[in-house]
Amino acid sequence: MSILKKPLVTEKVSALNEKGKYGFIVDNTANKVEIKKAVESAYGVTVEDVNTMRYAGKAKSRSTQSRVIKGKSAAFKKAIVTVAEGDIIDFYSGI
Repeated sequence: MSILKKPLVTEKVSALNEKGKYGFIVDNTANKVEIKKAVESAYGVTVEDVNTMRYAGKAKSRSTQSRVIKGKSAAFKKAIVTVAEGDIIDFYSGI
C-alpha cells in the first residue's frame, strides 16, 4: 500500500510551490509521520512540516433520458508538505 497516491497540480498549490510547499493526495489512514517519511524517501528532500486535510465524498446526480443516476465521489485526504529552504521537488523531471 502506497502512502503517496499522486501529487496535486492545481493553480493554488502551484502558487505554494514557490514558497517551498507541495501538495499530495495521500492514503486516508496515513498520519503525518508516515507522510513525512514517504516524501523524504521518494524525493530526497528534508520535510519541515506536514499539514493534512480530509475531504468527505459528495453526492452527485445526473439526468439521462431514462432516469436519474445517483452516485458519490470518493473521499480523500490531502497533505501540504513544507520542505527545507533550498530543497525543491520537480514533478515534471520524467516527462
